[in-house]
Amino acid sequence: MVPLSLALGAAPAQAASCTTSTGPYQKEVEKFMGLKVDGRQSPSDCKAIQTFQRWHGITPTVGYAGPVTWRTMSTILAQRAAGTTPNKAGVCPTTKGRIACVDLTRQLSWIQDGAKLTYGPVPVRTGRDGAETRTGAKRIYYRSANHWSTIYKVWMPHSQFFDGGQAFHSVTKSMYNPPGSGGCVNMRPADAKAYWNLLRNGDDVHVYGRKPGT
Repeated sequence: MVPLSLALGAAPAQAASCTTSTGPYQKEVEKFMGLKVDGRQSPSDCKAIQTFQRWHGITPTVGYAGPVTWRTMSTILAQRAAGTTPNKAGVCPTTKGRIACVDLTRQLSWIQDGAKLTYGPVPVRTGRDGAETRTGAKRIYYRSANHWSTIYKVWMPHSQFFDGGQAFHSVTKSMYNPPGSGGCVNMRPADAKAYWNLLRNGDDVHVYGRKPGT
């Protein structure tokens, strides 16, 4: 299930100054965060928005209700709406047996066996603008439990490659951290491990949609 907690992380000791400017998505952000919906920036609004931005790595962290912050919130709302029926529209094939589905538009992934949901949906972090996760029908062809990226010089735990250098793998940052990955499908550690245990070489992967902001 997609986590419903929004911004519960501890604030850094030295927080950035709060902006007094009212953002273009002020009312939408206020509603999302359960604040007073008046469309006017207040000190309490700014602090709440700052906390959300810090938790998800959105910069500048000044509490401004701008397009990146609202886009992130909109994605979370779409993920919540998916509930336990992420494939309600039937876009991910149900005729291939076990398959990992990736919806770029909602930044969601899940595993199904036929029409039966077997894991997820879970939030993912896909390719940034200019390095998008490629869409289409794929198959897992290489797995590495503790993969080292020679390109990015980072560890990629529980990597399962399905298209060139693009893979499911674990990261420790927020799934909503902009601007996105270098093309891989980033996952929370527990979700990447679950995918590792459930999938095998030769299993189908279906990637569709378009990531917001790309």
